Amino acid sequence: MERTLIKNLNQHIEEQVTIQGWLHTLRDQKNMQFLIIRDRTGLVQVAHYKKGNLELAEEISTLGTESALTLSGKVVKNEIVKLGGLEIQLESLQIEGAADVPLPFEPFGENNLPDQDFRLDWRYLDLRREINQMIFEIQSTAEQGMREFWLKNDFVEIHSPKIMGAPSESGAELFSLPYFERTAYLAQSPQFYKQMAMAAGFERVFEIGPVFRADPSFTSRHMTEFTGVDMEMSWIKTHEDVMDLMERWLAYTYEKVIEKHGEEIESALNVQLSVPKIPFPRITMADAHILLDEIGYELPPEKKFDLDPGAERALGAYFKEQQDHDYVFVTEWPFEVRPFYHMQHPEKPGITLSFDLLGKGLEVATGAQREHRYDILQTQALAKGLTLEPIQNYLNYFRYGTPPHGGFGFGLSRFLMILLDLSNIREAVFLFRGPTRLTP
Repeated sequence: MERTLIKNLNQHIEEQVTIQGWLHTLRDQKNMQFLIIRDRTGLVQVAHYKKGNLELAEEISTLGTESALTLSGKVVKNEIVKLGGLEIQLESLQIEGAADVPLPFEPFGENNLPDQDFRLDWRYLDLRREINQMIFEIQSTAEQGMREFWLKNDFVEIHSPKIMGAPSESGAELFSLPYFERTAYLAQSPQFYKQMAMAAGFERVFEIGPVFRADPSFTSRHMTEFTGVDMEMSWIKTHEDVMDLMERWLAYTYEKVIEKHGEEIESALNVQLSVPKIPFPRITMADAHILLDEIGYELPPEKKFDLDPGAERALGAYFKEQQDHDYVFVTEWPFEVRPFYHMQHPEKPGITLSFDLLGKGLEVATGAQREHRYDILQTQALAKGLTLEPIQNYLNYFRYGTPPHGGFGFGLSRFLMILLDLSNIREAVFLFRGPTRLTP
């Protein structure tokens, strides 16, 4: 018999059905057994009269919770049952995967869960929790919305290599690996390949894929492998064009998530979503430093050209209070803290046409207009202390007519943190990778 999902059982009253799912709870009473079965769509009560089939009753009594089962029986109305006012009268049961007893932890003991690191050891059990499954359904909807927007606006999806012969970003956050008789690197971003697509005449591209950073941080927002969401577009006039498109893209993504999940997000997480207003607030880095002084936030000396996490939170709180906005662009970053390929302001030497997007005080994206002129790129690379030979293949993209272009890189899991008010990025990623975690 074909499987029936639990959410559709009310369409099969007085009919025989087969369901498949996990044993959520077993109430083994003197004369009756009640099995609460869970599938990805909900819960249902299955009732079994022991004397009707003693052999089956004995088998049920041995079941551990979270066993994977196939059950068949008749759907009947029962107003006493809290789970939808119906139950299944059990006729047959097959154990597909018995669960050992006891479980490492009780996934559904929401008020008594073990610490997060232990739950990550048993992530597949932790992911059985309804709230975790909801998070990744929302992620799927968000990614679909992102892709829909781009495809409606003539973007092409690309998939760039993740094993590279030269670093894709300046800085030391590199994973190296032996590659036959040479050294290769795991991609820190698809940046160089997005720009190659601009040189190839694709004009508008996006990519959603893995990114690797050898960052030894142990914070609630850092990972060594994460999913990057990247975009690049040609024939722009300035980085403002990138920001304009980005805020429309993000608003469209919110619309899609709210349309499909708004009510369940509010019910499960007490988060009431609304589409962010366009345009997003903008503040230059210079003005951000002035504002931080005014509101009494003191940046450490090493951050005189930059922001630290506390400064980001302070700026986020300020714009939420003053403009009721969760997002703010911080623009015009000093060249000292930006990659060599960011274009510098034509009227402000040492200032780049770049931005970070903060969401609820958390950096979620970095973008810029890129420098597309071959000679200036060389000069800027040398100014950063780079040797040209390792990046010559990249520099060659700009030798034969590359248009002005820009784009951004956006963290998918950080976006879920912002969207759903999650306190730790480990809750927003299917499997977490950090300096001390390579399993499961």
